Parts: sequence; C-alpha cells; structure tokens
Amino acid sequence: MSIGTPQDYLLTLNMKKEGEIKNALPGVHITPFYLNSETGVWVIYARFEPNTQLPEHFHTGIVHFYTTAGSWMYLEYPDDVQTAGSYLFEPAGSTHTLRSDEGAEGFIMVEGANVNFNEDGSLMFIMDAGWIEQMLHTVAKETGQKMPRYIKPNANNDFSDKATNNPTV
Repeated sequence: MSIGTPQDYLLTLNMKKEGEIKNALPGVHITPFYLNSETGVWVIYARFEPNTQLPEHFHTGIVHFYTTAGSWMYLEYPDDVQTAGSYLFEPAGSTHTLRSDEGAEGFIMVEGANVNFNEDGSLMFIMDAGWIEQMLHTVAKETGQKMPRYIKPNANNDFSDKATNNPTV
C-alpha cells in the first residue's frame, strides 16, 4: 500500500549543475530552487558581490536565511553581522537594508513579498515569487544566459522545464 502522492522521480537539484543567473539584480547572482507564485513561497541561493547593498525593504511574510560564505549585515543592526554558518529568522513585518562589504552567499526561503523602497521612502518595486520568476527569465533571455531549471510546484509539481504553466518570457 502506498500513501501520499506518487512520484516517478525525485524533485532534486544541484546548483553546481544547474548554474545561476548572473546579475539578476546588480551585484546579485541567483540560483532559483523553488518558485511558487500561487502560494508566494520562493527558495533561492544568492551570491552577493562585495559592496552590494539592497534597497531598504519590508517583508510581508517570514524569511529564513542561512549564510554559507562571506558576511553581511542589516544597516539597522550593525552589531549582528551574519557569517558562514549563521541562520537568521525574520518575522513577517520586518524592515531592513542588507549590505555586504566582503561579499556573501546563502540559501534564502521567503513566504510572501519584499516591498522595496527608494531612498526617499517611495515604492521602488515589489518582489515576490512570480516577479522573481519573470525577472530571471527576462535577464537570462536578454543576456544570453541559460535559465537554470527549478522546482515549479503549482499544478504539476515538476521541474520548470517540464511544467506546462511556464512563463513565456
């Protein structure tokens, strides 16, 4: 007797094989693992070049960030530098500004969106799973990069290159 959802194969990825999208955002290289625009959950591996600073942003949901290399901090919490081996949990509703002077890498899992602000506090853009998916496909196409495959759960629970509801960017 089998219980659960039958699978013909494991949904597993190797970031060294799949690759990344370089400069998905300035100074930020992203390997997508799981992008679910229906539930708003996204899991990525991010590499931040030295002297990268993201805009101040507000999280609508929780964030898990496990740092694997380098170091980074939030400007609002300069005494809490995250280094290789650090795990950070952020509750929904947190606002901060990420900065990495030496460069950093890590796994990030987010529920919901990042609402990003300009320096004057006005809205810059909203980044969620659907926005990330579209942006990665656009950057890959415009720069001639190979789009890494990722898990696209939604209706088919499959890899992005097999899912029927792929973005057509």
